[in-house]
Amino acid sequence: MNKRSDLTARNFPSAQQEAENVVPPSLYDAPESAYRLAFTDTEFLLRQELRPVRMQLELLKPEMVQQELGIESTVVIFGSARIVSKEVAERLVADATSAGNATALAIANRHLSMSRFYEEARRFAQIVTTRSRSMTTPLYVVTGGGPGVMEAGNRGAFEIGGKSIGLNIVLPHEQAPNPYITPELCFQFHYFGLRKMHFLMRSIGLVCFPGGFGTLDEMFEVLTLMQTGKCRKRPILLFGREFWTKLINFDWLVETGMISALDLDLFKFVETAEEAWAFFEAEYGFDLPENDKGGLAADI
Repeated sequence: MNKRSDLTARNFPSAQQEAENVVPPSLYDAPESAYRLAFTDTEFLLRQELRPVRMQLELLKPEMVQQELGIESTVVIFGSARIVSKEVAERLVADATSAGNATALAIANRHLSMSRFYEEARRFAQIVTTRSRSMTTPLYVVTGGGPGVMEAGNRGAFEIGGKSIGLNIVLPHEQAPNPYITPELCFQFHYFGLRKMHFLMRSIGLVCFPGGFGTLDEMFEVLTLMQTGKCRKRPILLFGREFWTKLINFDWLVETGMISALDLDLFKFVETAEEAWAFFEAEYGFDLPENDKGGLAADI
């Protein structure tokens, strides 16, 4: 008597197999036909009523990919998409000087002044990636996936052979991923809220470089969640004291009673990549404890 050995074999075809099953052409192949499998019917999935399903998929896809790749802890880098590298800024200055264009030269010099933040983000990502290689739980740099400071973060990890994550968002001006993101960790989001969740779900800390509305949105979102106890506290480092204190009068918020003096302890100012990394080392005393690992189950 032959004994079956396939005790764990599938009882039903997989969705992939069913989707690939070729059906002979028929009158039900027309675009108006409802015959297509629901999960292969893009038009159906994009219906307004399917929004909850799409949100669930957008939550699950990056989570499952990162789980499969063993990514448990991250450091998030925020910052302006408009800050350029030093080499780009120097080229802009040279071009404006050659053209004798005073307005362009003033703008180029501003780019050159701000380019130090691109270089600090780049170096910080290099430090994080290099130092964490010997850790039981390596750290991975996460950015918004676009240009500027985001590019600098991914570039720093890329240049020393490390992996990094990019969480891109669909925008009207068609933001494209920068070329330094690890391809299998380059995600695209439709929902801002779910993208924000993925920034935080595995993060042990956030580093905020100068930026505009988007950077401020992300920074204040995290500060609010920590202030209200909706998420655990983690280091929030603001690069460039001069920029941030000119932009936001934190002391006035305390003086007017809008925030508590203790709320100022939710963030720290730093000026260099080395200073930022030293703060993380002092805070966590690496390696990370087992109960400090991120992931979907830990945050939902």
